[in-house]
This record gives sequence, structure tokens and C-alpha cells, in this order.
Amino acid sequence: MICAVLTALLLAATAHAGNLPPVQTVFVILLENHNWSDFKGSAEAPYLNGTLLPMASHCEQYYNPPGLHPSEPNYLWLEAGTNFGILNDNDPAYNHQNSTNHLAAQLRLAGISWKTYQEDITGTVVPLTAVNGYVPRHDPFVFFDDLTGTNDAYGIAHNRPGTELAGDLSNNTLARYNFISPNLCDDGHNVCAPQTNSVRQVDDWLAGEVPIILNSAAYANNGALFITWDESETSDGPIGMILISPLARGGGYANSIYYTHSSLVRTMQEIFNVSPWLGDAANATDLSDLFRQIAISSNGMTTNGAFCLNITGVVPGTTNYVEASTNLTVWNTISTNWSSSNSFSIVDSMATNHQWQFYRVWQAQ
Repeated sequence: MICAVLTALLLAATAHAGNLPPVQTVFVILLENHNWSDFKGSAEAPYLNGTLLPMASHCEQYYNPPGLHPSEPNYLWLEAGTNFGILNDNDPAYNHQNSTNHLAAQLRLAGISWKTYQEDITGTVVPLTAVNGYVPRHDPFVFFDDLTGTNDAYGIAHNRPGTELAGDLSNNTLARYNFISPNLCDDGHNVCAPQTNSVRQVDDWLAGEVPIILNSAAYANNGALFITWDESETSDGPIGMILISPLARGGGYANSIYYTHSSLVRTMQEIFNVSPWLGDAANATDLSDLFRQIAISSNGMTTNGAFCLNITGVVPGTTNYVEASTNLTVWNTISTNWSSSNSFSIVDSMATNHQWQFYRVWQAQ
């Protein structure tokens, strides 16, 4: 009888503490103004369809927030979980914000490094007006007074030319949060020579830039690359959201969970453990389903009455703490395990002393 009770409670408590694995470095690539249907299955996107999606996890129902257009409000939303009532693409001179309720401010307060890489900027000033293929509306950070204004040195240090990304990757001097905006041709906003096809332009740019990220030490060490679009070109989407990571389910995994940009904001806050929730992130579903999930199962008791546990979905090379509780309030560590694979098994000899046990697994960051 006790085996049946224990098994039922075990299966009801399979989720590990926290929904996200220990991501160390985040890359976010923001592209422009396309529906997901423009890219998925398109002959004009051979790299995305032939290389990225087979190794990635992706969303089939990811949207810009309902009715939110044009670009700038969506970029602001991705930084703050709100558009602050802005519904145009005006420069920071008109749409700047004195709020500190945004992600970069939270990261700064928590001592977590961040940087944005913007194609076609000089790196000598905070870019507050358009230059070459750069536009401020695709750089949400320049709209916040605490990152610009009198803090010019800070703003310049964190708004860097896209050409510096490869060097920072090779030198392993990258920030933990990296927001990447291609220029107006490479992000698919404009139709440009020689391709004169905005989908092909994006795909060619991804084919050149993404391998540089994926071949870096920062990516290999539990990095995560998110690729998404700012908004749909018609109505609200769906738009694309692709995750590539050693921690992802990968292998072409896709889900149909409803997400918006608030989901990405919430995911960033969870990865970096910063709070309070930013705007609509408080109401959003995070992107944890795209990552591998830890599961706890059992093959029952030993002959001595101890309980056998099988833990799968862990990240190889991490330390895992298995904890047990009889009341979901007091938790005791029953095993500290470093696993070289994605699974391991333990025996809980203390289970014989209790009518039921709950289990959870922590992964060390």
C-alpha cells in the first residue's frame, strides 16, 4: 500500500524547483516585420529551415502583444513589459522615459552585465538618431534616461557596434545579456540589393552570424540564443520564436502554447533572477517549455523498503540536489549528485519512515 501512495505523490510532484535550467549567457536577435509563415518552410530561408530549426526548439503561436504596432512600442515592450503608451516610431528626443522599471536597470542593480550590439553605429556616441542602416526605434535602451542622458559614458559602453560581437565572443569577454539588432537590410525591414528579398536577406545574415555565436565558449557553457521578430506585418502574428541552446529540447521540438513578447521578458527575469515583474510579464507564460525538463520517476521499492528514484533531463556536468519533504514546507537534501549524463538514479532509504514523500531537484547555477 505504501508503494502505491508514494508513487502517486511522486508523479504529482515531478517539477523541479524553478522552471528554467541554469542559463549562463543570453543572446537575443531581433528581426523585423514578418509573419512566421513567411519563414517557416520558405525556399528563401534555407539556413533557417535546413539548419536552425532541426537543431532548435521553436514556438508556433508566439505573437506581438495584441494590437501593438509599429516597431518602437514592441522594442520598448521587450525591455519593460509595456510600451508606456507609445504608438509611434519617434526618436528618443520625443519618446524618452525616466522610468527605471526595465530589464537593463534591473540587471545593472543586480550587478549582471549586459550589452546591445547594433549594426551600423559608430560606438563613439549614444546613438539617438538614425545613421546608415541603424534606427533608434530598434534599440530600446536609448529611450531610457538612466542609460543615456548625463550617463553618456555608460550608454556608450553598453551600445556597441555589431562588428564588435565576434571579437567579444572570441575573447570570451561577453556580457551575460546580449541584445542584437541587425541593420535595416539584414533584419528584413527593407528590401535591399543584391538579394532584393527581405526573407533571403535575413536568412543570409543568420547564416553568417549565428555560427559565430554557436561556436563560442559562451554559448557552449549553457548559453541560449533566442531569435524572434518585433511584430507581424499583418495583424498580430504569429511571429517566429526560435531557441537554440545546449539546454533546449532541440531536435526540431515545437509547441503551440500561446506566447507574447511578455513571455520573453518574463523568461529573462527568471533566468537572471531579477524582480519585480516588469509590466505584463507578471501575467505571461514563460518559455520554459522550450528547454529540457527534469522529470522524476520511480521503479518502486527495494526489498528493504527504500524508494528508488530516477531523475532524467538534467544538464550533464552540473551538480543536482535532490530534496525530499513530507509536508511541502520543510525540505531535506537526500542526495548531492554530479552527473556526466542527462540522467541518474538514487535510493531514498528514509522513505521507509514516512507515509508519503514529495521530491524536487535543484540544479546548481
